[in-house]
Amino acid sequence: MRAKTLTICGIKKFIKFLIVWIACNLAIPFWVVGHVHLTLNVYEDLTEIIASMGMNIIVAIGFWLNWKEESNKN
Repeated sequence: MRAKTLTICGIKKFIKFLIVWIACNLAIPFWVVGHVHLTLNVYEDLTEIIASMGMNIIVAIGFWLNWKEESNKN
């Protein structure tokens, strides 16, 4: 049996899968924890702001990619 080689196309497919997986499985924990965190803390640290924005952007991209895949199936 021949081993699959790691290609750019394979890496792109994996990254797309990873983003969709993160969006589908971690969206609710990201947003719940984020909203609880917002009510308890004031964002003063640039790292917290960037991390929060990054997580929300990943989830939004994942939802969009998943929506594209689902709409192409129909």
